[in-house]
Amino acid sequence: MRRAETAAPQEPRTNAAASTPPLTDSSSEHLAYVALGANLADPLAQVRAAGRALADLPECRLLRLSSLYRTAPVGSRTIRGQADFINAVASLHTRLSPAQLLDALFAIERLFGRRREYHHAPRTLDLDLLLYDERIVDSQWLRVPHPRMHLRAFVIAPLLEIAPQSRIPGRGLAAAWLPAVSSQSIERLAE
Repeated sequence: MRRAETAAPQEPRTNAAASTPPLTDSSSEHLAYVALGANLADPLAQVRAAGRALADLPECRLLRLSSLYRTAPVGSRTIRGQADFINAVASLHTRLSPAQLLDALFAIERLFGRRREYHHAPRTLDLDLLLYDERIVDSQWLRVPHPRMHLRAFVIAPLLEIAPQSRIPGRGLAAAWLPAVSSQSIERLAE
């Protein structure tokens, strides 16, 4: 998930390797869900490669990666005029804290050439931390659950594919939000 949104997006705090403190409880695993999306530079290939990059993250174990979905841009006028996105959702076990995981996701985005030129700019890769256990995190840099995940078909459909009983803290079952996103264009792609 991106940091709390502002008029002008900020660069990620720091490089994940440089800022990640040692883990204090290496035996503690947490369940996290990450949204993957791209609409530049062969988005199908980008999202598939991003799934492999998540599988290679230190202190993380990829559990499932949803099917790929083609979706129309949702949101402001700036994004609605862009090319369609390819999206997926991954579940993973991690020993990283939410902030450490966010830093690791930003590092992967940078490896894939992600630039934050303006709010809702087209992207080679977007990785959003959606859920982290049943935690609610609300800080300057991070909001979990993702504040708009329940209003996005490109999150709800792939999330329900891999975790049909998933809950969004403070909002209930993810499946209860299907009617709210039913008018959004989404197509599950054949593998």
